[in-house]
Amino acid sequence: MLSLHTNAAALSAQNSVGSTQKSLSASMSRLGTGLRVNSAMDDAAGLQIATRLEAQTRGMAVAQRNTQNGISMMQTAEGAFNEITNIVLRMKDLATEAANGSSNADDKTAMDSEYDALGLELTNIMTNTKFGGQALLNGGTLAAAVNFQIGADAAEVMTVDASANLTAVGTAITALQGGDITTAATAAMTLADTTITAVGTLRSQLGAASNRLEHVYNNLGNMSSNTTQARGRIMDVDYATETANMTSKQMLMQAGTSMLKQSSSMSQLVMSLLQ
Repeated sequence: MLSLHTNAAALSAQNSVGSTQKSLSASMSRLGTGLRVNSAMDDAAGLQIATRLEAQTRGMAVAQRNTQNGISMMQTAEGAFNEITNIVLRMKDLATEAANGSSNADDKTAMDSEYDALGLELTNIMTNTKFGGQALLNGGTLAAAVNFQIGADAAEVMTVDASANLTAVGTAITALQGGDITTAATAAMTLADTTITAVGTLRSQLGAASNRLEHVYNNLGNMSSNTTQARGRIMDVDYATETANMTSKQMLMQAGTSMLKQSSSMSQLVMSLLQ
């Protein structure tokens, strides 16, 4: 129907151009940002899933740092106990030498002087070994159970409780320090063996916990990688597909604009009928 008041072809062309323009703008925005989803309007459900995946990924990244800090803390303690072991071994050497009948009183006095000095250093190590400025051994972090946050969820916690073994080490060291190799050298040898055993037990526990944290770190890395890829498949734009889509929309835009221009000639046909 030819009409001066209503140009159906023009209206249809306008709607088409407007729709194509909207799609073209969306394609250009995606190509410009590199993201398929730039707002909830683009994919409401996808954005919700991607946000949840990002929260998990970021939580796992922090958890990975937590595991490394935990390993560093326990390695600091393990290093201290390694030195304690060396000191106790030397104290046992002195006690063994003092127990020998060839050692006279002056020899034993000199040995006992070194023995006592080494005992004082054991106290110094147990008291002043720190991590991040905080005491680690006697009265410190490891004197109670330690919780490591090893995941993005609150329930993902690893607990290391070395307090009992640490107490046993402290008790053994105190007994060893009270030894007197001038009068009870063989007893001091036994006390040294007890201390070495206690320290070895604690070092084994710390080493096992450190190994577990290392495996936690590796697993978190694997989960983080796959979770990041999953989020990317939702959020990232496929440049090949979107470029082809933009080209198509540009062609439709040109065609729609051309037809909108042609539709204006419809009113001229009405005027030709009136001539």
